[in-house]
Amino acid sequence: MNLTWLGTAGFRIETGDHAFLIDPYFTRNPESSPVQNLRPDQLEPAGQIFISHGHFDHLSDVPIAAEITGAIVYCDPVAADSLMKKGLSPERIHIVSQNGADFNFGVYQARAFYSRHVRFDVPLVLRTLARVGTRFLDLRPTLTEYPAGQVLSWRFTLEGRTMHHFGSAGATPHELERLKKMETDILLLPLQGHTNICQIALNYVRAMQPKLVIPHHHDDFFPPISQNVDISPFISGVEKQYPNTKTKILKINETVVL
Repeated sequence: MNLTWLGTAGFRIETGDHAFLIDPYFTRNPESSPVQNLRPDQLEPAGQIFISHGHFDHLSDVPIAAEITGAIVYCDPVAADSLMKKGLSPERIHIVSQNGADFNFGVYQARAFYSRHVRFDVPLVLRTLARVGTRFLDLRPTLTEYPAGQVLSWRFTLEGRTMHHFGSAGATPHELERLKKMETDILLLPLQGHTNICQIALNYVRAMQPKLVIPHHHDDFFPPISQNVDISPFISGVEKQYPNTKTKILKINETVVL
């Protein structure tokens, strides 16, 4: 399979002659890092778009991405409502309203699990507010216009392997215990939203024991709301504590063959 990181929690996956997207988001401001030169109108065809939750950095570019690629969007009811308000036809949306819902696309299968958004801790919130300052009123619509809704994690089975994507790292111990019973080959793991996010991410690795973990969502995608996250403690933690798990760091828009 070919896997491309699109920045934030976004990915493009190609298997055989089929392709799908996860949380595709391309809009950046001039201060963002790294720079995202790819635009939604440059996307190649895809069959499906899978959404982890409805926040702007996961959803706001989905209407145009769906129109350009011809994909059907799979998301929770709250994200579906946001998409329809932005003009996406209900016919292009498949609402996921069941924990563990299965979808068979022939060349690959997808399963949705109910999850949770990471809880922003007080020190992180205070640091963010200090960076935002007087720009808060201008940025507030961006933050409030896209409610999270029911967070979903997505598990894909393709080419004889399993790949699990999280769009936010708020999974409960019960959720991780459930996933612990399932073999995971590739874990797409977000590192954003908490002062101790590296330790939180290590908890995922400990529970799921993936063969390969690909960190994402650690980029400074929309400053001053966001910031680049130092994920080196996570990388070194995996190396020391979980030698059977490999880590791969991708550059934005980099495609790797897995």
